[in-house]
Amino acid sequence: MFILDTELKKRAEEGRPIKVGMVGAGFMARGIASQIIRHCPGISLLAISNRHIEAARAAYVDAGHAAPREVHSLAALESAIHSGQAAVTDDPALLCDAADIDVIVEVTGAVEFSAHVVLRAIRNHKHVVMMNAELDSTVGPILKTYADRAGVVITNTEGDQPGVILNLFRWVKGLGIRPVLCGNIKGLHDPYRNPTTQQGFAAKWGMKAPMVTSFADGTKISFENAIVANATGMHVARRGMYGPTVETGTPIQGAVDWYPRESLMRGSGIVDYCVGAMPNPGVFVLGTTDDATEKHYLSLYKMGNGPLYCFYWPYHLCHFEVPFTIGRAAIFGDAAIAPIGAPMVDVVAAAKTDLKAGQTLDGIGYYMTYGLCENAETVVRERLLPMGLAESCILKRDLPRDQVLTYDDVALPAGRLSDRLRAEQDEFFFGEQKKRMQA
Repeated sequence: MFILDTELKKRAEEGRPIKVGMVGAGFMARGIASQIIRHCPGISLLAISNRHIEAARAAYVDAGHAAPREVHSLAALESAIHSGQAAVTDDPALLCDAADIDVIVEVTGAVEFSAHVVLRAIRNHKHVVMMNAELDSTVGPILKTYADRAGVVITNTEGDQPGVILNLFRWVKGLGIRPVLCGNIKGLHDPYRNPTTQQGFAAKWGMKAPMVTSFADGTKISFENAIVANATGMHVARRGMYGPTVETGTPIQGAVDWYPRESLMRGSGIVDYCVGAMPNPGVFVLGTTDDATEKHYLSLYKMGNGPLYCFYWPYHLCHFEVPFTIGRAAIFGDAAIAPIGAPMVDVVAAAKTDLKAGQTLDGIGYYMTYGLCENAETVVRERLLPMGLAESCILKRDLPRDQVLTYDDVALPAGRLSDRLRAEQDEFFFGEQKKRMQA
């Protein structure tokens, strides 16, 4: 941040802002638009694409921007950009293809739709900033290989908990302390919540009930922690994570005693979460060190006597911080959070209620499934169904509540790009392992 503000100010003064196109105009996207337009010199939001153009137009107008031009062709979009007029469209491909756009910000939360957008943006050599944990945790590692080949950055965002966690993770490592747990702090976890139970909260804040449900039922927690694992090389200690619940208001520093220590101290560490601690909705990292000098100073600085030390950040501010991610990608070529190689953790689909053969699965945050973290090697070995691919699958057999679904339990929809990318990801990173298992 303290480098970025200077660089963005310089770009604004020199008249060469980072040129952004945004896909999505929902709750978070409107906040991002407002933040860029009102408070971010050095970044210019040139165009917004949304299925309903009126929502894209409202995102500009509500942020105090002049009414944008509606466009339906690449020539019309580029004409609007060259004339200095913001544009809205219902075709995200136009933003991906426009020569003058540097960064695509994807803010839909969809998987299949967003896979097309992100891959097209990468192939057009644009940096991609995703506020989309669902897509990232499902096929992020293979998309990262495409981005690397194209010489562009693909990243999830600061502001969302995964990006804030990784900032803290990097900071703790920079102190010379080994992170052994990366976690987020939640106020609620009930896997059986659904859009009906969450409708009141959603209406209060102008959000969609399925999105709110995905937080309450633990699916979003799982997606977010899978992203962190894939960016750090960490795993989960068990399917679904530990997720200890403590008395509301318990200080997060107590987390040094909430997890089985043997799970933390071996290997590359784990991702996890807790419910009820404060400050909520912050993030935390547990770290350790064998350095006697570090231990002495950590004790002096009121961090405790070890062997575990709790570092935390008290909040995550979602859309407020997304411009920092844009700047890091476009100016410094630095991802806020991205996979470092093979998938470490995946999110698998579990039955939220008793399911019947012939049913078509609904989407993330709805009535039929919720997501659970599982180590990626186990997912491949047991052919577990990724939560990000569950929507629109048709059940082949009855399944009881809480049963984890497998590929053998469903028929996949035909022709989905997300399925092809996932198959490519599994082959690219686990191909030899799959051959050994089949031998």
